[in-house]
Amino acid sequence: MAEQHDHEHEHDVEGAAPEAPVKVVGAEPDLAKGTARPITVFGNPVLHREVKDVTAFDGELSALIDDMFQSMYAAEGVGLAANQIGVDLKVFVYDCPDDEGVRHIGHVVNPVLEEFPKDRRRVLDDGNEGCLSVPTAYAELPRPDYAAVTGQDKDGKPIRVEGTGFFARCLQHETDHLYGFLYIDKLSKRDRKDALRQMAEGTARYATVPNE
Repeated sequence: MAEQHDHEHEHDVEGAAPEAPVKVVGAEPDLAKGTARPITVFGNPVLHREVKDVTAFDGELSALIDDMFQSMYAAEGVGLAANQIGVDLKVFVYDCPDDEGVRHIGHVVNPVLEEFPKDRRRVLDDGNEGCLSVPTAYAELPRPDYAAVTGQDKDGKPIRVEGTGFFARCLQHETDHLYGFLYIDKLSKRDRKDALRQMAEGTARYATVPNE
């Protein structure tokens, strides 16, 4: 997911924090490891289909996660899915604030978005959203202000991550990526066309993979 756009409540899932965090949940990655890779953009086939489940929890997976964190930070994002660097596996990483300024850091392998709890009041956050794979484009997209995903960590252990506000948007956005959906796929035809126009007219500030 992209950095936050200039508006009180306009959020891009792959981007920067709204405010200085007051608390950190999770461990910061070792930035001595990993290499930043270029970002795949709208039109690349790996972004438009469900990718494969991870079955090997080994050194290659750990190295991929290191590369994903480096790639996310190089693009100034708050979240990144593996297919956004061209890898056909269900993994995403995040370093994302919620609306209370709490900074959440981690990764999820084989994520599955839980159904919205029946005993929780459903509130939509109608903030703007952006994506590193649709560079320079933003659009308003209502999403539930609460989300939870289940999955595994890099060692194959079960994990569950939940979030509210902007972080909930991030969890939904990144999980969508791994099932072949970009945020613009959820927009009206008019808003989708406008987002693609913004992308065509803009210039990404990070390395991207040109589509053939």
